[in-house]
Amino acid sequence: MDKYLNQILIGDCIKIMRNIPDGSIDAVFADPPYNLQLGQKTLYRPEDQTAARAVRDDWDAFESPAEYNKFSREWLAECRRVLKPDGAMWTIGSYHNIFTVGAIMQELGFWILNDIVWVKTNPMPNFRGTRFTNAHETLIWATPRKTGKYTFNYETMKKLNGGKQMRSNWDMNICLGEERLKGADGKSLHNTQKPMDLLRRIILASTKPGDIILDPFVGSGTTAAAARELGRQFIGIDREESYVAAARERTQNVTPIDLSNIEVSKPKRDEVRVAFRELIEGGLLYVGQTLVGPRGDRVMISADGNLVHGIYGKGSIHVMAARIQHCTSFNGWDYWSAEKRDGTLVSIDELRKYVRNIKTGIKKAA
Repeated sequence: MDKYLNQILIGDCIKIMRNIPDGSIDAVFADPPYNLQLGQKTLYRPEDQTAARAVRDDWDAFESPAEYNKFSREWLAECRRVLKPDGAMWTIGSYHNIFTVGAIMQELGFWILNDIVWVKTNPMPNFRGTRFTNAHETLIWATPRKTGKYTFNYETMKKLNGGKQMRSNWDMNICLGEERLKGADGKSLHNTQKPMDLLRRIILASTKPGDIILDPFVGSGTTAAAARELGRQFIGIDREESYVAAARERTQNVTPIDLSNIEVSKPKRDEVRVAFRELIEGGLLYVGQTLVGPRGDRVMISADGNLVHGIYGKGSIHVMAARIQHCTSFNGWDYWSAEKRDGTLVSIDELRKYVRNIKTGIKKAA
């Protein structure tokens, strides 16, 4: 296994993956051929009749849909075999292939977690004016088995999204300018080079520092470069010599960044659980005490550990926060503060953290 780590390998990805041990990979990002079937058809920009960039390389040509399906099944099966049970599987595609790939993934036993829409903020126009401008690609995020305890760095994604829960539509530019690799002829080396920001987000969302990320269609090396930058290990594979040479050079020139500036926090579901009643039993709160919401709403702690409001009745910290805001659900830990005897307020979530730290210390000592 060591001979593959942090290497860009040249050859057929299916054959090379067969030599990788079972369950040894933490994450896969795959940008497979899209099977666009453009042939030699050339698209021209109407304003100046220059040829538009399009994919017509040999690696994207398949004789029939059946051949493409067979190819997709083989490489996906190898990805599932080499992935750890709790690993992450990411694949990207357009309408030409993503439905085929997704169906095969389900047939093979992958459990789909999300489909992500990469909304291209600067897409290539539809020059003929015969269809809507194709302004997005679809990513599938899956795990090899339904029972897999996959990594999801929720708090990191929330932080990157300005403190709000990240959604499944990602607005990003396509790869242009200095980021796009050029060939000896000065033109784009790879027609489907993905932006670094896309791979950075995927890696930060679903892997941990030191994890091994496999890219069976590494192309210009974006996955390997992002992995090295973010302190992960990588294995890249491609059959095109020009891509492999460029990807190797590109990756060698990447300097790992200081990850202390990127908070990769522990998922809340992995934290020690603390019930609201434990705050009362521990003497941090008391029956009859007033809790106050951010809009001045006031409730009282009852003897059974629920909250009481003159209009909205009785319920848990979550139920009462939702009722007062007229919404279906709300996290009460984020809503209520306790009014102390001197009139000052303290967040009940801060009190919960205090109890959790004590419980964590006891658990470690045990």
